[in-house]
Amino acid sequence: MQATSDLSLISLLLDASIPVQLVMLILLGISVLSWAYIFSKRAALKRTLEQTRRFEDDFWAGGDLAVLQQSISSRRAEHGALARIFESGMTEFIKARRSQTSGPALLDGPRRAMRASFQREMDTLETHLNFLASAGSVSPYIGLLGTVWGIMHAFIGLSGMQQATLASVAPGIAEALIATAIGLFAAIPAVVAYNRFTNELDRVSIRFDSFIDEFLNILQRQVN
Repeated sequence: MQATSDLSLISLLLDASIPVQLVMLILLGISVLSWAYIFSKRAALKRTLEQTRRFEDDFWAGGDLAVLQQSISSRRAEHGALARIFESGMTEFIKARRSQTSGPALLDGPRRAMRASFQREMDTLETHLNFLASAGSVSPYIGLLGTVWGIMHAFIGLSGMQQATLASVAPGIAEALIATAIGLFAAIPAVVAYNRFTNELDRVSIRFDSFIDEFLNILQRQVN
């Protein structure tokens, strides 16, 4: 009964050596941050897709683009990424026409403005992805460090014993394996989330890029 108590999860965590406990705390912090970023990124992507759908409905409804641009300009923070990309391009197009720019140069400003806005929006959407990638790749090795230390500590403890038994070495090995398990627990969700978010962001990027090309074609027809 005593052996079972000694090998319970709580006992192993509390009785682990200081370096192993430090490794576990680091991995716990990585896991908490990873889940926080996963939930926030999931919400941000969902919001972006909903805002993009609403803007595309307004854009393709056939209304006056200048009126749509003014509506977005007055409340930029309330509109989504694609709406802000459109607004930056339309604003530059209106400025170019007022300055009586003609020919292909009339579209150079809108094109550059939308590309710059596109890059800013994608940079914002990709925030914290690097942390998830790092957590997924580094956490198993941090856990392995705790495992190596725990096993080493267990065998060092055996050196002072005249007779080594499984019961004497089991707690040290068990605490070492817990460090590995916590490392995997921190890494696996981060890797899965990183891959999924990267795939979704690739689709969003293609969607934004296609809109920029289509909008430039619309402006080109207005110029001609």
